[in-house]
Amino acid sequence: MIKWLKQLQAAFGASFLWLICLIYFTQGFRSFVWTAVSYQLKDRLKLSPSASQLVFSVAFFPWSIKPFYGILSDCIPIRGRKRIPYLVIATILSLFPWLVLGMKTSLRSTSGPLMVFLTAQNIGSAMADVVIDAMIAEAVRFERAAFAGDLQSISWLSMAFGGICGSLLGGYALINSQIHTIFLLFSVLPSIQLLSCTLVKEDSSGTKILPGLANPESSERVDRNGSILADISTVKKSNFGTSRRKKGRKSSNKRAFVQSRSSSLTKDSPLVSRWYQSLKSAVYSLRRAFMQPVILRLSSCIWRHPFWGVHVLLGG
Repeated sequence: MIKWLKQLQAAFGASFLWLICLIYFTQGFRSFVWTAVSYQLKDRLKLSPSASQLVFSVAFFPWSIKPFYGILSDCIPIRGRKRIPYLVIATILSLFPWLVLGMKTSLRSTSGPLMVFLTAQNIGSAMADVVIDAMIAEAVRFERAAFAGDLQSISWLSMAFGGICGSLLGGYALINSQIHTIFLLFSVLPSIQLLSCTLVKEDSSGTKILPGLANPESSERVDRNGSILADISTVKKSNFGTSRRKKGRKSSNKRAFVQSRSSSLTKDSPLVSRWYQSLKSAVYSLRRAFMQPVILRLSSCIWRHPFWGVHVLLGG
């Protein structure tokens, strides 16, 4: 276990691992404070089950539009950075509502303002979840691809541990503490998260700077034993036929042209034009992803057999 953590630290850096563990632990530990929210709605405000469900439905709606946060951070960089600024904004949105609800009795004693602050808090939590997932995907895309499963493991481990701690401590705190105290106690985690955002460095292209990578443009990647693996494109070229090589070279040239064109526009164009080009590039990428044969076959099956599609989507 210790050796595994040391390998991850050498590959990604202690600050990045700490940020991942903290954000996912906070996501799991949310059960600590939402137990108090449920008690506040039912026993303090005396809301009916339907009214309580309405508050929860509106408050958790930001989790239903998570793709929007990813598109927003991809298409509209803040001072040339796509992840850390949005993570800071998300953390502030996660922190501010709990502080206000903990200090203002009138706001947490009325269902309307309480619902507004809970919705704002969920916007921050959902955005932080999307941004940290994007940072993990970018960190393991090329240079650290061998550690993709390890980062997912440590993420879910942190969330599960946070969920256990939140569930165990939530009821105990509700019996022995006041509602406002629970809100203020939970705000400690977003405060630490906000400070931890300053520990992770991100370059102007929106990529986290990994330790040991003197040249971020390098096409080599390192496995968990420290040895250099061959470039992915080189391996693919040696395994595929001539026709597929031509097709891959054509598509890579097209992507390179689009990237070079967008980078030149980013440097010389005004802000609105850069945002437009970023959005256009995102739409092009989504279109290219959904035009994959597997996606097309699945869409065709769902269109012809809608009940089967609902059954698959529900995990049946």
